[in-house]
Amino acid sequence: RALVNIESITGNEKACAAFLRDYLAERNFRVELQPLGPERSNVLAVNGDPEVVLSTHIDTVPPFFPASEDDEYIHGRGSCDAKGILASQIIAAERLLAEGVKNFGLLFLVGEETLSDGARAANLSPRGARYIINGEPTDNKLALGTKGILRVDIRAKGRMAHSAYPHLGESAVEKLLDVLADIRRLPLPEDPVLGPSTLNIGVISGGRAANVIPDLAQAQVLIRTVNGADELRAKIRGVLEGRCEYEFIRYTPALLMEKLDGFETEVVAFTTDLPNLTAWGRPLLLGPGSISVAHTDHERVRKSDLTRAVELYCQLVRRLKGKIEN
Repeated sequence: RALVNIESITGNEKACAAFLRDYLAERNFRVELQPLGPERSNVLAVNGDPEVVLSTHIDTVPPFFPASEDDEYIHGRGSCDAKGILASQIIAAERLLAEGVKNFGLLFLVGEETLSDGARAANLSPRGARYIINGEPTDNKLALGTKGILRVDIRAKGRMAHSAYPHLGESAVEKLLDVLADIRRLPLPEDPVLGPSTLNIGVISGGRAANVIPDLAQAQVLIRTVNGADELRAKIRGVLEGRCEYEFIRYTPALLMEKLDGFETEVVAFTTDLPNLTAWGRPLLLGPGSISVAHTDHERVRKSDLTRAVELYCQLVRRLKGKIEN
């Protein structure tokens, strides 16, 4: 609840990072901040030389709303994605420390909800970890794979005119609608593990007034990719080239991960920081909470899932350290 009550919408993570730094330093972790400008920092806390690292993100989507609690759930922005996960990882780390486990760490990142800039910065300063256990809401199941992201922003231009004389103008909105219709008709790749790619026209805007032929219209399109992103990008270029301005804003590849005996598994459709943390060891993904309530006005996490996650994180760290030693 303390973490949830620290507003940390992407770009405003400073107070949450400071809270984590102080909390972990008091518990005898060696803590450092990795600055991304004057107001934002990743947090790295280690016990020895980290062979296995627990990681999640400290930023949230807007709007902020504070924590509340009932018998079953903790509610509030970030309770599920991902401050409940953050709390579970910290308590797991405290338990491992009390057991005398050495050479593990915690890596808490900014910017996951937008451009994964915290992860990309951390990837420039690896610490020799062999495994990284990322936390996202997977219902405490070990994820076998995650979809990727391909985002393209589109900008159509026209010429303003009085709507009573449309032949004197050129409608940017109509241009954009035609382009988007052709984008929607593109066949999308499928994968036997990850399933089908999906496309979302998330933002669309344009025009000046109902009686003005619009001179500008814009859209943001995001595709959850499974494979074949280079081929898909080429097809999108083929649709857009010469018809409008466009820019590929973000690409994060899909990711397949390993299975461990004794853990329930699933495949998730969302994207994580893991594709941008390649220097931090082999990836695993697990966390309490359901993605179905993340980013909603009723975000919450079940308390029993948080305590179960503590046990699972401890089991994973012990299992992976055992594999390293053997």
